[in-house]
Amino acid sequence: GVRLHNFFGLTETTSVTTVLEDEQALARPDSVGRAVPGLQLGIVDDDGAMLPPGQVGELVVKGPSVVKGYYNRPEATQEAIRDGWLHTGDNAYLDDEGYLFLQGRKKEMIIVAGENVYPVEVENVLTRHPAVAEAAVIGAPHAVLGEVVKAVVVLVEGAKADELSIKRHCAQHLASFKTPQIVEFADALPRNPSGKVVKRRLTGDASH
Repeated sequence: GVRLHNFFGLTETTSVTTVLEDEQALARPDSVGRAVPGLQLGIVDDDGAMLPPGQVGELVVKGPSVVKGYYNRPEATQEAIRDGWLHTGDNAYLDDEGYLFLQGRKKEMIIVAGENVYPVEVENVLTRHPAVAEAAVIGAPHAVLGEVVKAVVVLVEGAKADELSIKRHCAQHLASFKTPQIVEFADALPRNPSGKVVKRRLTGDASH
């Protein structure tokens, strides 16, 4: 009789922002649900214009549970809260029914020869490889393309995989510019005390 719900939230929205009811868990496994009562969600482009369903942009939130600002930080408040909308720094899109799909942090987006790559999409493909336990994707500088996709992979204990097999797996499911050009293997991903992967500790260089 227990019902499970998937929640997404931010400190700035007093924790809970969206909820995915259990009956939608299999129908929309990649979604974090719809806005809780009283909150409005929007997706905006770099100029702050609202985007239609299906387009990726920055998630903005408005409602009574959104904080008024940051204590003694007027510049940060002005940057984050504009016209009553909290700019979360998260890339995401909404579908036609208002379900939210996160695409990673805006500052972590990778730009390969002018094409946007959202790390979470590549990470989801990587973790579907039977030998991959977890993965993190970042951008590595490239002299010609600006950036290329770099994957740091942790293998399932006892499993074996090499760089070529990982790249081939990704190439079956992703466009060429999204496919990792660099694959590194690690025993574990660096995490902060709350368990989030610290991507700034995953650095890389690709001059070839």
